[in-house]
Amino acid sequence: VKRLMDIVISLFVLFFCSPIYLFLSLGVLFSSKGPIFYSHERIGKNGKPFRIFKFRSMIQNAESSGPALSGGENDSRITKFGLFMRKSRLDEMPQFWNVLIGDMSLVGPRPERQFFIDQIMQRAPHYSHLQKVRPGITSWGQVKYGYAKDVNEMIERLNYDIIYIENMSLYNDIKILIYTVKTVLLGKGI
Repeated sequence: VKRLMDIVISLFVLFFCSPIYLFLSLGVLFSSKGPIFYSHERIGKNGKPFRIFKFRSMIQNAESSGPALSGGENDSRITKFGLFMRKSRLDEMPQFWNVLIGDMSLVGPRPERQFFIDQIMQRAPHYSHLQKVRPGITSWGQVKYGYAKDVNEMIERLNYDIIYIENMSLYNDIKILIYTVKTVLLGKGI
């Protein structure tokens, strides 16, 4: 049922929200030089790597010196339009494609890059439990904690994701989706 919900909602969003995708594409295009979409490898269910898609919210080559987490609103790499997208979490909208093709779910722990997983695992080996489920566009950790700015915060957020996995249900998924829509509407994503 969870997978069916993922497919139905993803198809709905990809089709009916196409004007929003167009608006965001134009916003990225005219706000800074570079591609509209940003893609890189994340680690999914059972440790399987996949390519995640987002609207580009940072300047081109923002990670030229290596993987780095966002510093929030004061991160100079984030474009003005990118800040708007991040606050409303609209930069995540291309991930409905990831959900549709089965790399992700609507709700599940946020997928991370191997670079950060290696650091987390040294201090919190129970992180491996997150890889038992499909990663999500949104999560209990994302709703309750928000974006993590460093590995310490990633480990703190991990506790919420463990609670989610131990209590997975359609009811909890719907509750998390409602909280996420509220975050999008209020623009409190960062």
